Amino acid sequence: MSGIVRVYKRDDEGALQFREAWFDEDYSQFVMNFGAVGHQSKTEETDVADAAAAEGLLDAFAAQCAEDGYAEIPAEEQFWVVAQFALKSREGTDRDRYLEQKAKDALISHLAWRGLGTVERSEFTDYKLNIFCLCPDVNKAVNAIKVCIRGEDLDFTKLSIGAAPHSDPDRYRLKHSAKPASSFSL
Repeated sequence: MSGIVRVYKRDDEGALQFREAWFDEDYSQFVMNFGAVGHQSKTEETDVADAAAAEGLLDAFAAQCAEDGYAEIPAEEQFWVVAQFALKSREGTDRDRYLEQKAKDALISHLAWRGLGTVERSEFTDYKLNIFCLCPDVNKAVNAIKVCIRGEDLDFTKLSIGAAPHSDPDRYRLKHSAKPASSFSL
């Protein structure tokens, strides 16, 4: 099974649109998710007999998307957007590991249903928890992360967000800070 097909296209007004599809083995359904990047998507599910049938639908979906002008955005054309939480300890505590899992789970879902990217990894560094997201649109991703963290009652007062081009990960710029700050560092 080839996993997920995720493609993008700019519409006539220049707004980024997305389409994605995958086979949900738990429910034996072919799932299509689509809409404007940054907005809650629409979803359609189709019951399928088995993985082979889903693979055929996935191939047809990919072909139709290509015909409609949609294409994958290569990672090197996307951006790293990092949600960073200030911690009280250097390595993080059990409570911080719970925060890490809760924040990652919330961001995975929130970003995905809006076509805003994927959570790639997380790490604890000196007094910080960093959650790395690969995103096609920096500003919309930053706004979505702020909404998500607030909505999940995660510690918004400890949140900073930095972004850098995928191809230049040493050039992070501060995009949001709950506390006065002028720079962002990992």
